[in-house]
Amino acid sequence: MNTDIVISFLIASTALAFAPGPDNIYVLVQSVSNGIKYGLATVFGLVTGCLVHTSLVAFGVSALIGKNEELFFMLKLFGAIYMVYLAYRVYKSKAGISFDNAGIPSKGLLQLYRQGFIMNVLNPKVSLFFLALFPGFLFSNTIPVVNQFFVLGFLFMLVTLVVFSLIAVMAGFISDFLKGNTRAPLVIKWLQIIVFIGIAIFILLADK
Repeated sequence: MNTDIVISFLIASTALAFAPGPDNIYVLVQSVSNGIKYGLATVFGLVTGCLVHTSLVAFGVSALIGKNEELFFMLKLFGAIYMVYLAYRVYKSKAGISFDNAGIPSKGLLQLYRQGFIMNVLNPKVSLFFLALFPGFLFSNTIPVVNQFFVLGFLFMLVTLVVFSLIAVMAGFISDFLKGNTRAPLVIKWLQIIVFIGIAIFILLADK
């Protein structure tokens, strides 16, 4: 096993996780809106969604997606529609978001986990990204390629979990400064809507 390749993959994965994108922005917004543990629930949803994409890549399904324009478009469309649906739900919710620790968050841990998971799974670009990334970091001539893909997938998930959790914790502390600010709840509500719509546009405009 070539450990230098594995280390290079870990470095690349860390840089990618820190790079501004729809996923870590989504984590930041949810953590500010609902608190640290709710941001972490979102992180776990996003990360476990990567397991689905890793499986698709390992067994070659994503290659089929990459060659089928209609299937790729349908997956993008479903992902974008789901994001718009989430934006609509936020819009129809109460105008304010409570930052009181004694209050009950508008969304439960399971709901935020599920949203993060579905958001990741319905983004076909993740599978295609893995398909493009993983072959360049195969680290052994003796281990089956399928197994190596799963190892790389789990390493990517681990790095993403650590980085996104750090973002969630740091963003959660920001909510403490927002307590007592009467305008903050409305600003956060519209920030969530903008993030969801932005992710929908990002998915729709994504090419291969």
